[in-house]
Amino acid sequence: MGEVGFGRAASAKADNVALEIVDLRIRYGSLEVVKGVTITADAGSHLTLVGPSGCGKTTILRSIAGLEKPSGGRISLFGRPVYDSDAGIEVSAEHRDVSMVFQSYAIWPHMTVFENVAYGLRLRKVARAEIDRRVMAALAMVGLEEQAHRPSPMLSGGQQQRVALARSFVFDPKILLFDEPLSNLDAKLRAQMRHELKELTSRLGITAVYVTHDQEEALSMSDHVVVLQSGIVRQQADPFTTYFRPRNAFVADFMGASNFLPLERRPAATDGDLVEARLVNGQSVLCAGAIPDGDLAGVAVKASHLSPQASRPPSGRNIWEVTVRQRTFVGDLMEYSLDWKGLELRARTLSSQIFEIGETVYCCVSPEYAVLVET
Repeated sequence: MGEVGFGRAASAKADNVALEIVDLRIRYGSLEVVKGVTITADAGSHLTLVGPSGCGKTTILRSIAGLEKPSGGRISLFGRPVYDSDAGIEVSAEHRDVSMVFQSYAIWPHMTVFENVAYGLRLRKVARAEIDRRVMAALAMVGLEEQAHRPSPMLSGGQQQRVALARSFVFDPKILLFDEPLSNLDAKLRAQMRHELKELTSRLGITAVYVTHDQEEALSMSDHVVVLQSGIVRQQADPFTTYFRPRNAFVADFMGASNFLPLERRPAATDGDLVEARLVNGQSVLCAGAIPDGDLAGVAVKASHLSPQASRPPSGRNIWEVTVRQRTFVGDLMEYSLDWKGLELRARTLSSQIFEIGETVYCCVSPEYAVLVET
């Protein structure tokens, strides 16, 4: 695909910064919806902004595209300032060298697939031969070259999503912006398109910034995850760290399937590799790693790391005797609600392991997966 010019960002060195946002602030009247956000993304990487509704993720994405005017801060694309409140710089959207795929695909129903993808090039008065070449190359990238002259209303939801994607990179952008583009698809097609989007953007070497409220999308599609809450960045890390080593109680809860165990008091400093955390139910948990500097909220443990066993393990740390309170069948997995000395726990195990309500079982949690989190 190199001969048609797509993915020029791939030529950038890995240590080049594609996107730099510094102290970004956005206000609507007296309401500040983005509160001093700082984010960076390397060239060719896939960055995801994730958080609940109203956290500011789409507003940040629109400000990168030039569709939203910030109140302060700086945005640079490949070292070029496109917004700087102190320097008085504000580059218009059409000159930012980015493309955006919207939640609603914005497919023109009276146009064919080809005409939809070609529309922006025609507005820019690109030569007809060049339009033909670039549009067909873009459609080939998404597997729709044979559908080029088909009326767009006859396409499936997944095909319409591919048209929107082809239209976004037919301009050869440096950065692709995605505003929850898969939210209108059913679960099976959404999983398929996640794989296709990640594979395609990686193959083209295009830097991608993705917005979603779906934790699974954020983890599966990203090199770097930014978790937002009420216009504030709560954690920036790779997907593995975000999921398994949350920094605070919000990230632990939002990224899913965590048990939160409140502390009775702050643990004492330790010279060893393990920290003993005393819980409100009088029990103790051994946690790996240093004690965070901030105010502590408790210990987070993923449900997947609480696999009930019928008999007590002969050895190991953090062996908890619990009682089964409820169980829920969810296909390959069984989810359990457990009682541990007055604390409710959630656990997941294979459906082949079935425990009865009221049964006493045992959970063994490695200290590595017992994480002290801040408020």
